Amino acid sequence: MSHSIIFDTDPGVDDAQAIAIALRHPEIELLGLTTTYGNVDVTTATHNALLLAQLAGRDDVPVAQGAAGPLVKARHPAPAHIHGANGLGDIDLPEVTGRADPRSAAQFIVDTVDERPGEVTLVAVGPVGNLAAALQLDPTLIDKVKRVVIMGGSIREGGNVTPVAEANMFNDPDAASRVLTAGWPLTLVGLDVTHRCVLSESHMARIAAGQGELGRVLADSYAFYRDFYREFLGIDGCCPHDSCALAWLLRPELFTTAPGHLNVVTRGEAEGQTVFAPEGRTFIAPRWSQTPLVEACLEVDGDAVVEWIADTLA
Repeated sequence: MSHSIIFDTDPGVDDAQAIAIALRHPEIELLGLTTTYGNVDVTTATHNALLLAQLAGRDDVPVAQGAAGPLVKARHPAPAHIHGANGLGDIDLPEVTGRADPRSAAQFIVDTVDERPGEVTLVAVGPVGNLAAALQLDPTLIDKVKRVVIMGGSIREGGNVTPVAEANMFNDPDAASRVLTAGWPLTLVGLDVTHRCVLSESHMARIAAGQGELGRVLADSYAFYRDFYREFLGIDGCCPHDSCALAWLLRPELFTTAPGHLNVVTRGEAEGQTVFAPEGRTFIAPRWSQTPLVEACLEVDGDAVVEWIADTLA
């Protein structure tokens, strides 16, 4: 089955790996990359998206720049200690020759879905302000997309930037609340599964060998990212968070999902927390179960996912 996707991203080391999959996989028709702040500022994100497409020989893929900050809250500094100041481990990078699409990311999303109603899947792996802005431009978008896949949030795992919040949700909880409760077909691929997937150095060696100049960038930036995981999390490798969203899209049998209702906390100590009420579960009050049903990933065959990533890119 072929999947026509728009990939919304803030590259980012793990984003770069996922973009490489989207550019290469024979079952993905990559309609465009839309960029947002998050791992880096949005200008750097756009530069990196253009560069990665260029290195893959895919200058034909449009790149549209989007959100520079959250809808409401103040923007937090980019996590340079995780991804490097340039988002790709502070390695030396080639010059970029391409230019971004003149449209905003939100307008690009609306236009592309309008051209192919019912065919386009939106895969978002950063803060979701671009999707929220697209909904503002065209609220009927919820009936035109095929599916929305969000890498973000956490159901049981806890948070990675606060005790309860995952980074993409925390960076723009107001946008997340709008997007996760919009009523379109949506799958959440969160820390519950991405933390079960660890790319090792041997996986990255295979990827480097199979991707030419792009492989060098992926492998060298991985080294910086791996140091963070080793120092702060005690993991010998790194979690390919964003690639897991594409793994679910192409290999859903590797994941266990459950239907339920999502809410996002937008204020207070739990800001950015995703609250999941399983379908049919009765709680002390109904308010947690009043949002539209979505699908959340709860378990995964992590070894199989990282082998799929390495096989795809090798």
